[in-house]
Amino acid sequence: MAALLTTKRCLRSVTAIHASTRPINTGGLSKLTSARSFLTTTQSTSSIPNFAFAFDIDGVLLRSSTPLPGATSSLRYLQAHRIPFILLTNGGGKSEAQRVADLSRHLDVPLDVDMFVQSHTPFAQLVEGTETLPRLKDENILVLGGEGNECRDVAEGPPNRPPNPLALRQPYPLHPPRAPPPPSPLRIAAILIFHDPRDWALDIQIVIDLLLSRAGVLGTRSPKAGDPRYPNWGWQTDGQPELYFSNPDLWWASAHALPRLGQGGFQHALCGVYDAVVGNKRPEKGWEFRRRVFGKPSCETFAFAEGRLEGHRRALLGLGGGEARLRRVFMVGDNPASDICGANRYRSPVGTGWESILVRTGVYKEGKPDYEPKAIVPDVTAAVRWALEKSGWEKPFP
Repeated sequence: MAALLTTKRCLRSVTAIHASTRPINTGGLSKLTSARSFLTTTQSTSSIPNFAFAFDIDGVLLRSSTPLPGATSSLRYLQAHRIPFILLTNGGGKSEAQRVADLSRHLDVPLDVDMFVQSHTPFAQLVEGTETLPRLKDENILVLGGEGNECRDVAEGPPNRPPNPLALRQPYPLHPPRAPPPPSPLRIAAILIFHDPRDWALDIQIVIDLLLSRAGVLGTRSPKAGDPRYPNWGWQTDGQPELYFSNPDLWWASAHALPRLGQGGFQHALCGVYDAVVGNKRPEKGWEFRRRVFGKPSCETFAFAEGRLEGHRRALLGLGGGEARLRRVFMVGDNPASDICGANRYRSPVGTGWESILVRTGVYKEGKPDYEPKAIVPDVTAAVRWALEKSGWEKPFP
């Protein structure tokens, strides 16, 4: 399901043929609530661990909604011994609060949103912008992916829905091809793929329309497209919306016996269609399909996760500004192309080292992985044991 939102007044459901579109408020992108579910107290610096963990979820802790062997006991051990950890996943489609509540129930472990980063969590930075990301507050955005209106609700955040719905009942163009255009010029500043799209054909059609548009206005065509006088031969240089993917995963581990295609599959399909549309009008060199990809293995996501982990660690251990620096993070994952690649290539701006551990309970099963981890182990229990031993942890681990 795609949703048209404005980042002050969001754009609602623009994917499904029967979906309606109304403006909503996306100020909530930057507001994540926290209900801390366990107590924290201060402790002596000598007893504070200088390491922490980041766990992938699907294929490491859970298969679908069923805990994998050792997942609950490993997390309980870390909490009992006040060893910080976060959950770092390329999954998404629900709010952080809802997803954490589901995970707490499935794993039977108290968790908090301050311990959790999913694929689209870093999109919160787009509301006010950063040094490297634009400010999208008060702009129209197109949200794609997920079931029903879940991703719209995630982007909107807390419930403060405006009273006047936008009278756009169908996106343009749609099936049938005579679907009417929008009632007035509608300019889209950004396209955000929040989660795996369900209707690839229709979502690709809408995205292609916008990437070929003039200034991001739905139902227009740019006169610059394919013109060699402009940079990038005029493609995506006429004010078209920026395109953001929340993760690049081609595969993900589910309850199915074989890995399933993820958002990366949709990205490749979209790239292929776009290339076919403009391919006979572009040179062999000097042209690119422009997009930004978040999620693991991107350095932006690992930097965001490190900041969240550090904040959680200081709150958990009652630390002040400069005491007991975090020196090492163990990334435990099942996907060499996202978990292992990301941890291997990330360089912390504060010098924290990231070490990757690959488990065999998800996407990876056997053979030489494309990205070499520090260790390959059977499951999450073995991963925690290996990391504790390497950190010089002396307390017994089951």
